[in-house]
Amino acid sequence: MQSWLVAFARCSMMVAVWSVALTTLAGQAPRPNAARGSASSGASTLNIRTPWGAPDLQGTWTSEPEFGVPFERPAEFAGRELLTDQEYAKRVAQSERQAAEALNEIDVFTIDTSNAGAVGSPTSPPPHWLERSTASRRTSLVIDPPDGRIPPITPQARARLANQTRGSFGDGPFDSAADFTLYDRCITRGVPGAMFPAVYNATTRIVQSPDAVAITYEMIHETRVIPLEPLDAVSGAIRDYLGIARGRWQGNTLVVETTNFNGKTVYRGASEKLRMVERFTRLDKETLRYEVTLEDADTWPRPWTAQLNLRPRPEGLFEYACHEGNYGIRNMLSAARAAEKEGADGSSR
Repeated sequence: MQSWLVAFARCSMMVAVWSVALTTLAGQAPRPNAARGSASSGASTLNIRTPWGAPDLQGTWTSEPEFGVPFERPAEFAGRELLTDQEYAKRVAQSERQAAEALNEIDVFTIDTSNAGAVGSPTSPPPHWLERSTASRRTSLVIDPPDGRIPPITPQARARLANQTRGSFGDGPFDSAADFTLYDRCITRGVPGAMFPAVYNATTRIVQSPDAVAITYEMIHETRVIPLEPLDAVSGAIRDYLGIARGRWQGNTLVVETTNFNGKTVYRGASEKLRMVERFTRLDKETLRYEVTLEDADTWPRPWTAQLNLRPRPEGLFEYACHEGNYGIRNMLSAARAAEKEGADGSSR
Protein backbone atom coordinates (compact mmCIF):
# COMPACT_ATOMS: atom_id res chain seq x y z
CA MET A 1 0.00 0.00 0.00
CA GLN A 2 2.82 2.38 0.92
CA SER A 3 4.56 2.11 -2.47
CA TRP A 4 1.27 2.74 -4.31
CA LEU A 5 0.56 5.90 -2.33
CA VAL A 6 4.05 7.20 -3.01
CA ALA A 7 3.76 6.26 -6.69
CA PHE A 8 0.45 8.14 -6.88
CA ALA A 9 2.10 11.23 -5.42
CA ARG A 10 4.95 10.84 -7.91
CA CYS A 11 2.44 10.56 -10.75
CA SER A 12 0.71 13.76 -9.59
CA MET A 13 4.06 15.50 -9.49
CA MET A 14 4.68 14.75 -13.18
CA VAL A 15 1.34 16.03 -14.54
CA ALA A 16 2.75 19.44 -15.41
CA VAL A 17 5.69 17.85 -17.22
CA TRP A 18 3.48 15.50 -19.22
CA SER A 19 1.22 18.39 -20.18
CA VAL A 20 4.19 20.10 -21.80
CA ALA A 21 5.12 16.87 -23.57
CA LEU A 22 1.54 16.49 -24.83
CA THR A 23 1.59 19.99 -26.27
CA THR A 24 4.86 19.25 -28.01
CA LEU A 25 3.78 15.93 -29.45
CA ALA A 26 0.22 16.72 -30.43
CA GLY A 27 -0.36 15.76 -34.01
CA GLN A 28 3.06 14.24 -34.49
CA ALA A 29 3.46 10.95 -36.27
CA PRO A 30 6.57 8.77 -36.46
CA ARG A 31 9.09 9.97 -38.98
CA PRO A 32 10.29 6.70 -40.53
CA ASN A 33 13.25 8.02 -42.49
CA ALA A 34 16.30 5.82 -42.55
CA ALA A 35 19.34 7.17 -40.75
CA ARG A 36 21.85 8.34 -43.32
CA GLY A 37 25.05 6.39 -43.64
CA SER A 38 26.51 3.67 -41.50
CA ALA A 39 26.31 3.55 -37.73
CA SER A 40 30.10 3.62 -37.73
CA SER A 41 32.06 6.71 -36.74
CA GLY A 42 33.23 8.94 -39.55
CA ALA A 43 34.71 12.38 -40.17
CA SER A 44 32.46 15.15 -41.46
CA THR A 45 33.33 17.34 -44.43
CA LEU A 46 30.39 19.66 -43.75
CA ASN A 47 31.42 23.31 -43.74
CA ILE A 48 28.72 25.04 -41.68
CA ARG A 49 30.51 27.71 -39.63
CA THR A 50 29.79 30.23 -36.92
CA PRO A 51 30.57 33.93 -37.62
CA TRP A 52 33.93 33.42 -35.85
CA GLY A 53 34.83 30.41 -38.03
CA ALA A 54 34.19 27.44 -35.70
CA PRO A 55 32.11 24.41 -36.78
CA ASP A 56 28.47 25.30 -36.07
CA LEU A 57 26.69 22.75 -33.85
CA GLN A 58 24.07 25.18 -32.60
CA GLY A 59 20.40 24.37 -32.50
CA THR A 60 17.80 22.29 -30.73
CA TRP A 61 18.30 18.58 -31.38
CA THR A 62 16.34 15.45 -30.48
CA SER A 63 17.42 11.83 -30.04
CA GLU A 64 13.82 10.63 -30.47
CA PRO A 65 14.55 8.92 -33.84
CA GLU A 66 16.83 6.48 -31.97
CA PHE A 67 14.19 5.59 -29.35
CA GLY A 68 13.38 2.14 -30.78
CA VAL A 69 17.03 1.05 -30.89
CA PRO A 70 18.23 -1.40 -28.18
CA PHE A 71 21.10 0.02 -26.14
CA GLU A 72 22.99 -3.28 -26.43
CA ARG A 73 22.80 -5.49 -29.51
CA PRO A 74 20.37 -8.43 -29.28
CA ALA A 75 21.71 -11.86 -30.22
CA GLU A 76 19.53 -11.97 -33.34
CA PHE A 77 21.56 -9.10 -34.83
CA ALA A 78 24.99 -10.48 -33.91
CA GLY A 79 27.75 -9.24 -36.19
CA ARG A 80 25.63 -6.51 -37.81
CA GLU A 81 25.47 -2.76 -37.09
CA LEU A 82 22.43 -2.11 -39.29
CA LEU A 83 19.04 -3.70 -39.91
CA THR A 84 18.14 -5.22 -43.25
CA ASP A 85 15.38 -3.54 -45.27
CA GLN A 86 12.89 -6.15 -44.03
CA GLU A 87 13.91 -5.72 -40.38
CA TYR A 88 13.78 -1.95 -40.67
CA ALA A 89 10.30 -2.08 -42.21
CA LYS A 90 9.19 -4.20 -39.24
CA ARG A 91 10.61 -1.63 -36.78
CA VAL A 92 8.83 1.22 -38.56
CA ALA A 93 5.56 -0.73 -38.65
CA GLN A 94 5.81 -1.38 -34.91
CA SER A 95 6.41 2.33 -34.26
CA GLU A 96 3.42 3.30 -36.37
CA ARG A 97 1.23 0.70 -34.64
CA GLN A 98 2.23 1.99 -31.20
CA ALA A 99 1.47 5.55 -32.25
CA ALA A 100 -1.99 4.53 -33.47
CA GLU A 101 -2.76 2.48 -30.35
CA ALA A 102 -1.63 5.34 -28.12
CA LEU A 103 -4.61 7.37 -29.35
CA ASN A 104 -7.08 4.85 -27.91
CA GLU A 105 -9.08 5.74 -24.84
CA ILE A 106 -6.88 5.69 -21.74
CA ASP A 107 -7.56 3.22 -18.94
CA VAL A 108 -5.64 4.67 -15.97
CA PHE A 109 -6.75 1.82 -13.69
CA THR A 110 -5.24 -0.94 -15.81
CA ILE A 111 -1.49 -1.50 -15.62
CA ASP A 112 -0.93 -3.82 -18.54
CA THR A 113 1.23 -2.82 -21.48
CA SER A 114 -0.38 -5.51 -23.65
CA ASN A 115 -3.64 -3.52 -23.66
CA ALA A 116 -3.89 -0.52 -25.97
CA GLY A 117 -4.46 2.64 -23.97
CA ALA A 118 -3.35 1.10 -20.67
CA VAL A 119 -0.59 2.73 -18.63
CA GLY A 120 2.62 0.81 -17.99
CA SER A 121 3.08 1.48 -14.26
CA PRO A 122 1.70 3.67 -11.44
CA THR A 123 4.11 6.45 -12.47
CA SER A 124 3.71 6.10 -16.26
CA PRO A 125 2.21 8.85 -18.40
CA PRO A 126 -0.69 8.19 -20.78
CA PRO A 127 0.66 6.33 -23.84
CA HIS A 128 0.03 9.19 -26.29
CA TRP A 129 2.45 11.41 -24.37
CA LEU A 130 5.44 9.17 -25.09
CA GLU A 131 8.03 9.95 -27.77
CA ARG A 132 8.28 6.61 -29.53
CA SER A 133 8.98 7.29 -33.18
CA THR A 134 12.09 5.80 -34.73
CA ALA A 135 14.02 6.46 -37.91
CA SER A 136 17.13 4.46 -37.20
CA ARG A 137 18.50 1.29 -38.76
CA ARG A 138 20.94 0.67 -35.91
CA THR A 139 20.93 -2.73 -34.24
CA SER A 140 22.30 -1.17 -31.02
CA LEU A 141 23.49 2.16 -29.65
CA VAL A 142 26.68 0.48 -28.40
CA ILE A 143 29.13 0.32 -31.31
CA ASP A 144 32.31 -0.75 -29.47
CA PRO A 145 33.10 -3.48 -28.51
CA PRO A 146 32.20 -4.65 -32.02
CA ASP A 147 29.62 -7.10 -30.68
CA GLY A 148 27.54 -4.15 -29.46
CA ARG A 149 27.61 -5.32 -25.83
CA ILE A 150 28.85 -3.42 -22.77
CA PRO A 151 31.73 -5.28 -21.07
CA PRO A 152 30.64 -7.11 -17.88
CA ILE A 153 30.80 -4.87 -14.83
CA THR A 154 33.11 -5.52 -11.89
CA PRO A 155 31.95 -6.76 -8.46
CA GLN A 156 32.55 -3.23 -7.10
CA ALA A 157 30.19 -1.78 -9.70
CA ARG A 158 27.53 -4.39 -8.91
CA ALA A 159 27.75 -3.36 -5.26
CA ARG A 160 27.31 0.30 -6.20
CA LEU A 161 24.20 -0.53 -8.21
CA ALA A 162 22.79 -2.69 -5.43
CA ASN A 163 23.19 0.18 -2.96
CA GLN A 164 21.72 2.77 -5.30
CA THR A 165 18.66 4.60 -3.97
CA ARG A 166 15.50 3.56 -5.83
CA GLY A 167 13.26 6.33 -4.54
CA SER A 168 9.78 6.44 -6.06
CA PHE A 169 10.80 3.64 -8.43
CA GLY A 170 11.16 1.24 -5.48
CA ASP A 171 9.35 0.19 -2.32
CA GLY A 172 11.04 2.44 0.21
CA PRO A 173 11.98 3.35 2.81
CA PHE A 174 10.57 6.87 2.38
CA ASP A 175 11.75 8.54 5.58
CA SER A 176 13.39 11.69 4.19
CA ALA A 177 14.30 13.44 0.94
CA ALA A 178 17.61 11.53 1.00
CA ASP A 179 15.66 8.33 0.29
CA PHE A 180 14.74 9.60 -3.18
CA THR A 181 16.82 9.56 -6.35
CA LEU A 182 18.56 12.58 -7.83
CA TYR A 183 15.93 12.39 -10.58
CA ASP A 184 13.06 12.40 -8.04
CA ARG A 185 14.65 15.45 -6.43
CA CYS A 186 15.06 17.26 -9.77
CA ILE A 187 18.82 17.53 -9.30
CA THR A 188 20.15 15.69 -12.36
CA ARG A 189 19.69 12.81 -14.77
CA GLY A 190 23.45 12.61 -15.03
CA VAL A 191 25.62 12.23 -18.10
CA PRO A 192 25.78 10.65 -20.52
CA GLY A 193 22.30 9.32 -19.65
CA ALA A 194 20.66 12.67 -20.41
CA MET A 195 21.70 12.31 -24.08
CA PHE A 196 19.84 9.06 -24.65
CA PRO A 197 16.10 8.90 -25.41
CA ALA A 198 13.89 7.81 -22.49
CA VAL A 199 10.09 8.01 -22.80
CA TYR A 200 9.98 11.77 -23.48
CA ASN A 201 11.95 15.05 -23.24
CA ALA A 202 14.69 13.73 -25.55
CA THR A 203 15.75 17.20 -26.67
CA THR A 204 19.12 18.93 -26.31
CA ARG A 205 19.96 22.58 -27.04
CA ILE A 206 23.47 23.65 -28.00
CA VAL A 207 24.72 27.25 -28.07
CA GLN A 208 28.26 28.40 -28.76
CA SER A 209 30.62 31.30 -28.18
CA PRO A 210 34.23 31.58 -29.31
CA ASP A 211 35.50 30.23 -25.98
CA ALA A 212 32.70 27.94 -24.71
CA VAL A 213 29.88 25.59 -25.66
CA ALA A 214 26.73 25.26 -23.53
CA ILE A 215 24.56 22.14 -23.66
CA THR A 216 21.07 22.18 -22.08
CA TYR A 217 19.09 18.97 -21.57
CA GLU A 218 15.30 19.10 -21.74
CA MET A 219 14.86 16.56 -18.94
CA ILE A 220 15.63 18.33 -15.62
CA HIS A 221 16.78 21.38 -17.67
CA GLU A 222 20.38 21.33 -16.51
CA THR A 223 23.10 23.05 -18.51
CA ARG A 224 26.75 22.14 -18.93
CA VAL A 225 29.07 25.02 -19.80
CA ILE A 226 32.16 23.58 -21.49
CA PRO A 227 35.19 25.88 -21.82
CA LEU A 228 37.24 25.60 -25.00
CA GLU A 229 40.30 27.63 -24.07
CA PRO A 230 43.25 25.86 -22.38
CA LEU A 231 42.84 25.85 -18.61
CA ASP A 232 44.84 24.53 -15.68
CA ALA A 233 44.02 21.02 -14.48
CA VAL A 234 41.29 20.89 -11.85
CA SER A 235 42.12 19.52 -8.41
CA GLY A 236 40.77 16.06 -7.66
CA ALA A 237 39.15 17.57 -4.57
CA ILE A 238 36.68 19.46 -6.81
CA ARG A 239 33.93 17.16 -8.03
CA ASP A 240 30.46 17.55 -9.56
CA TYR A 241 27.36 15.57 -10.50
CA LEU A 242 28.16 16.23 -14.18
CA GLY A 243 31.94 16.16 -13.73
CA ILE A 244 34.37 18.85 -14.91
CA ALA A 245 34.43 19.17 -18.71
CA ARG A 246 37.03 20.54 -21.12
CA GLY A 247 36.39 20.91 -24.86
CA ARG A 248 38.54 21.19 -27.96
CA TRP A 249 38.03 21.14 -31.71
CA GLN A 250 39.40 18.20 -33.67
CA GLY A 251 38.69 19.11 -37.26
CA ASN A 252 34.89 19.55 -37.47
CA THR A 253 34.30 17.54 -34.30
CA LEU A 254 33.87 18.97 -30.81
CA VAL A 255 35.69 16.64 -28.39
CA VAL A 256 34.66 16.98 -24.74
CA GLU A 257 36.63 15.19 -22.03
CA THR A 258 34.98 15.00 -18.59
CA THR A 259 36.44 13.78 -15.30
CA ASN A 260 36.03 14.68 -11.60
CA PHE A 261 32.61 13.10 -11.13
CA ASN A 262 31.32 13.00 -7.57
CA GLY A 263 30.27 9.33 -7.77
CA LYS A 264 26.62 10.03 -6.88
CA THR A 265 25.01 9.63 -10.31
CA VAL A 266 26.33 6.03 -10.68
CA TYR A 267 25.78 5.72 -14.45
CA ARG A 268 25.56 1.96 -15.08
CA GLY A 269 27.60 1.37 -11.94
CA ALA A 270 30.38 3.85 -12.76
CA SER A 271 32.53 5.28 -9.98
CA GLU A 272 33.90 8.79 -9.42
CA LYS A 273 36.94 7.69 -11.47
CA LEU A 274 34.86 7.71 -14.67
CA ARG A 275 36.49 9.37 -17.67
CA MET A 276 34.05 10.31 -20.40
CA VAL A 277 35.00 11.45 -23.90
CA GLU A 278 32.17 12.81 -26.07
CA ARG A 279 32.31 13.71 -29.76
CA PHE A 280 29.80 15.99 -31.49
CA THR A 281 29.99 16.06 -35.30
CA ARG A 282 27.66 17.91 -37.69
CA LEU A 283 27.24 15.42 -40.55
CA ASP A 284 24.77 17.52 -42.55
CA LYS A 285 22.10 20.17 -41.99
CA GLU A 286 19.73 17.56 -40.54
CA THR A 287 22.13 15.35 -38.56
CA LEU A 288 24.33 15.86 -35.51
CA ARG A 289 26.22 12.71 -34.54
CA TYR A 290 26.87 12.09 -30.85
CA GLU A 291 29.43 9.54 -29.70
CA VAL A 292 30.56 8.83 -26.15
CA THR A 293 33.35 6.61 -24.81
CA LEU A 294 33.32 5.61 -21.14
CA GLU A 295 36.42 4.46 -19.29
CA ASP A 296 36.50 3.37 -15.64
CA ALA A 297 38.71 0.47 -14.57
CA ASP A 298 36.72 0.15 -11.34
CA THR A 299 33.60 -0.60 -13.40
CA TRP A 300 34.50 -2.16 -16.77
CA PRO A 301 37.58 -4.14 -17.89
CA ARG A 302 37.85 -2.01 -21.03
CA PRO A 303 36.39 1.23 -22.43
CA TRP A 304 33.18 1.07 -24.47
CA THR A 305 31.46 3.43 -26.90
CA ALA A 306 27.86 4.30 -27.79
CA GLN A 307 26.63 6.44 -30.67
CA LEU A 308 23.42 8.03 -31.93
CA ASN A 309 22.25 10.63 -34.43
CA LEU A 310 20.33 13.73 -33.35
CA ARG A 311 17.80 15.47 -35.60
CA PRO A 312 16.61 19.10 -35.50
CA ARG A 313 13.65 19.90 -33.22
CA PRO A 314 12.23 23.11 -34.76
CA GLU A 315 9.73 23.54 -31.91
CA GLY A 316 12.61 24.42 -29.59
CA LEU A 317 13.11 23.53 -25.94
CA PHE A 318 9.98 23.62 -23.78
CA GLU A 319 9.68 24.17 -20.05
CA TYR A 320 10.46 21.20 -17.83
CA ALA A 321 8.55 21.91 -14.61
CA CYS A 322 9.75 18.79 -12.75
CA HIS A 323 8.00 19.34 -9.39
CA GLU A 324 5.08 21.72 -9.84
CA GLY A 325 5.55 24.11 -6.92
CA ASN A 326 8.20 21.66 -5.66
CA TYR A 327 5.49 19.72 -3.82
CA GLY A 328 6.47 16.29 -5.13
CA ILE A 329 8.84 15.08 -2.41
CA ARG A 330 6.63 16.48 0.36
CA ASN A 331 3.61 14.70 -1.09
CA MET A 332 5.46 11.40 -1.40
CA LEU A 333 6.71 11.62 2.19
CA SER A 334 3.26 12.52 3.50
CA ALA A 335 1.79 9.60 1.53
CA ALA A 336 4.30 7.27 3.21
CA ARG A 337 3.33 8.60 6.66
CA ALA A 338 -0.36 8.12 5.83
CA ALA A 339 0.32 4.51 4.77
CA GLU A 340 2.19 3.86 8.01
CA LYS A 341 -0.67 5.32 10.06
CA GLU A 342 -3.19 3.22 8.17
CA GLY A 343 -1.15 0.11 8.88
CA ALA A 344 -0.72 0.99 12.53
CA ASP A 345 -4.38 1.63 13.38
CA GLY A 346 -5.89 -0.89 10.96
CA SER A 347 -7.95 1.79 9.21
CA SER A 348 -8.77 1.64 5.54
CA ARG A 349 -10.30 3.92 2.98
